[in-house]
Amino acid sequence: MTTVLLIDDSTTMLMSLKPILTKAGYAVETANHGKDALDKLGKGIKPDLIITDVNMPQMDGITFVREARKDPGLRFTPMLMLTTESDQAKRAEAKTAGVTGWLVKPVAPDQLLGVIKQVLPGA
Repeated sequence: MTTVLLIDDSTTMLMSLKPILTKAGYAVETANHGKDALDKLGKGIKPDLIITDVNMPQMDGITFVREARKDPGLRFTPMLMLTTESDQAKRAEAKTAGVTGWLVKPVAPDQLLGVIKQVLPGA
């Protein structure tokens, strides 16, 4: 089963996105911020896709992606930003850090699943 790691400091976002992904057939792991996500990755979670917010306490999404990309096992793992941010400078910074794609909240379920299918062919 394809595993998605969902990182967002908003419990509401996690609770609204998890059922969409689960219903679409994905296993979903969640984390509340980048540091929490790195801890979970360190404990052996092997996601096929990571979806993260940008603005979070303790470790923001761009810093998380930069740190996660240092792990050879995550070098080619697609990482999507799902955020309210639409600033072009932030997008450029995220791309440099290794972000695969950028979605602006709120995102429609079919749009989210469509992007996932693009970055995870065959999933």
